[in-house]
Amino acid sequence: MTTKTMTTQEVANRLVELMRTGQVGQAQIELFADDVVSIEPKHGPIKSAKGKAAVIAKGAEFAGMIETRHGGSFSDAIVGERYFSCAMTLDATFKGAGRMNLDEICLFEVKDGKIVSEQFFF
Repeated sequence: MTTKTMTTQEVANRLVELMRTGQVGQAQIELFADDVVSIEPKHGPIKSAKGKAAVIAKGAEFAGMIETRHGGSFSDAIVGERYFSCAMTLDATFKGAGRMNLDEICLFEVKDGKIVSEQFFF
């Protein structure tokens, strides 16, 4: 039995579904390629990472910085060929930094039905 490779639109739809229900870890496990790259802005609080385990650890590090999550959103995806983007907002109190509102654009690249790169702009 062969497994059908997800299209970019299907990957994008599934990521949006999981993010909106707070299942970030599930999204990473299910949708990320083993050699995924996560690129953060140079001015960001967290460094870029390469490889699924490192990207999952980076996500856990970011989650650990949050004291209280007050709200947020994840937009529908805009898809073009192998890429899709989403707008994300987060209203949270960060440990030692206070309450902040983050607005960012997230850009994802899909290859063979898996996310091979994610890049954040804020």
